Amino acid sequence: SSQNLSEEFAEAARQLKKEAPRIQFGKIDVTHQHDLRREFNIQAFPTVKFFVNGSREDPIDCKGVRKASAFITWVERRTGPSTVLINSTDQAEAIIKAGDLAVIGFFRELHNDSVEVFCETARDVPEMPFGMTASEEVCADYGIQRSSLVVFEKGKPVHKEELGDGRQNKLGLTRLIKTFTLDLVTEYNIETSVKIFDVPVENHILLFTPTNSETFSEIYENYRSAAAQFRGKILFVLVDTNEGRNGRIFEYFRIRDIDVPAVRILNLTSDARYKLPADEVTVENLREFCHSYLNGKAKQHLPSEEIPEDWDKMPVKVLVGKNFNSIIF
Repeated sequence: SSQNLSEEFAEAARQLKKEAPRIQFGKIDVTHQHDLRREFNIQAFPTVKFFVNGSREDPIDCKGVRKASAFITWVERRTGPSTVLINSTDQAEAIIKAGDLAVIGFFRELHNDSVEVFCETARDVPEMPFGMTASEEVCADYGIQRSSLVVFEKGKPVHKEELGDGRQNKLGLTRLIKTFTLDLVTEYNIETSVKIFDVPVENHILLFTPTNSETFSEIYENYRSAAAQFRGKILFVLVDTNEGRNGRIFEYFRIRDIDVPAVRILNLTSDARYKLPADEVTVENLREFCHSYLNGKAKQHLPSEEIPEDWDKMPVKVLVGKNFNSIIF
């Protein structure tokens, strides 16, 4: 991952040298530069920081950016306008149809807090094009009455979020928009795991199932249908239980072959886990499960090993989750 990022970083430097020669790129191996590591509090690798106006104070963290094109956009949005100002419907259509995804902010006027938050969000999501407009004609053409952010996917509006006049929750907006850079359901593997953890959504739901089973297509369709409703709030992940390289994630959730298909929710911040209480993976059961989790009503699932047969043969007893309470208390 470090090697990969290093190559993309170098490619961004090469391209920006022509376009913006005043932006300098540098690389530091902090294993030999202990003072710099301490000064800038480098905890994880690789870390990218952006220094502005020659100051060592408060550099800006560049998080989750992996591709040269996104590095370039990220830097350009930090040093210039972060969104394109749209004055006509033709201009809006050109942005919406240029790629798979686009985000457009529709506003009554361009000088208020919600516009500022929209522009800040654009700086943090360099993977997607952002445009904004205060043209009454453009808003009317898209049927927008109130200030709103609209995500377009393949030319069609797929999500609309009304923006109040006050300070919006920027982190919430960033989370929501970043989820659109992933598929509706993301299959877990070595390549996508980095991307999954880069998206700042702390709630993950995981479906553990063999992808070659007879019931897979039906279960997967149910899972996708539920995913559309919780985009931006819960990240939907698929784990193929036939893939040997996924063994560590089964161990982490204590999933056995006889448990699948299994559905779990994980809160990344607290590491709390929750188990789908129903047997069937239906849209209705998934919706209920996600709603009860988001409302704080779901019961935590504490996975436990089976009680070993010889747990009390020796002077030191073997305790697991299932016999801990009864023996200790």
